[in-house]
Amino acid sequence: MSQAHFQQFVAKKKNSLIKEEFKQAKKKAKKDRAIAIDKRFEEKRRLKAAARNAVPGAPSPIKSVPKAKSSLHKKDDKIAAIENNFNQVEKIVGIKKEYAPPVTKAPVKTALGKPVVISNALMPLNKFLAHCGVCSRRDAVTIIKEGKVKVNDTVIIEPAFKVSERDEVKFNGKKLFVSKNLVYILLNKPKDYITTTDDPQGRRTVLQLTKMATTERIYPVGRLDRNTSGVLLLTNDGELTQKLSHPSYNITKVYEARLDKNLTKADFDKILNGVKLEDGEIKADSLAYADAKDKSIIGIEIHSGRNRIVRRIFEHLGYDVKGLDRVMYATLTKKNVERGKWRFLSEKEVRLLKYLNASHKKMIPEKKASNNIADD
Repeated sequence: MSQAHFQQFVAKKKNSLIKEEFKQAKKKAKKDRAIAIDKRFEEKRRLKAAARNAVPGAPSPIKSVPKAKSSLHKKDDKIAAIENNFNQVEKIVGIKKEYAPPVTKAPVKTALGKPVVISNALMPLNKFLAHCGVCSRRDAVTIIKEGKVKVNDTVIIEPAFKVSERDEVKFNGKKLFVSKNLVYILLNKPKDYITTTDDPQGRRTVLQLTKMATTERIYPVGRLDRNTSGVLLLTNDGELTQKLSHPSYNITKVYEARLDKNLTKADFDKILNGVKLEDGEIKADSLAYADAKDKSIIGIEIHSGRNRIVRRIFEHLGYDVKGLDRVMYATLTKKNVERGKWRFLSEKEVRLLKYLNASHKKMIPEKKASNNIADD
């Protein structure tokens, strides 16, 4: 007779008992494994001792025991095979280098018109200056053409001249070194500060606000007008500066403009559809009233880098800009940064800036874009 009908009357084991049985079985298996390993090593030690004490010429007792290759030995064999392949590749590359024809390059002109022998090239001279934290790559072109830079005691006036870290590069008589410590600072710029590294007229600069932040030489990315406040990025990363300054990346900027009177609906539509200025037509990417009750406060999104472009748009339509504040630049905002204060960018923020709009980049000749480097 089947016992299935009587199973409901049999007391089931508690979960705690099942867990305990499993725990004990696992413990026993570990113990048995440890004993087996000890026996194995003991056998190996015994065979090694027998081999040392064996009579010369007698067969070794170790050979009589078949030895399986462990996973560790297999790994060592793989590493040895890889190293062997690398050695063969190096040998082939060495032969190619030995018989490679010499590369001839056109001589580079100096300030005196004499040709200079190019050293092992790593980067253009203007890029080298940017990596040293002197200025942006675009500004470095002007500095080099003015004859202010020497390479190995020779004045070079070509920005594309190739240099390496082994070359002695001097700017205004001071030797330059490539900056290894990249610094990224977000400043909430107040009014009455100019965005230059120094000012002959003795006016206050944004670097005076960040002088306690770092010992590295940093410079502002783009420009903000003296009477414009808001988000400003300062760095010594010349490559990132070049990218953010180039119009092909379409870096977005958002401003809050305070006008002397309400913006009419007709002028609102004109700004969206395009306004013709002296240097060409310009239209906003987006426009909105920042305050529903006060139509003199306008939010405007634009990606153009033309000088004082936001002010000129409103002034062209007969409005006086009483205040202009940049609330967003690329992916950066002034959130939690008081006016006149600064903070370091996080690794995530730096990463976002470096990969910003990379897939939408259009190759635009640098000469055509040279004028679009200033902001409002």
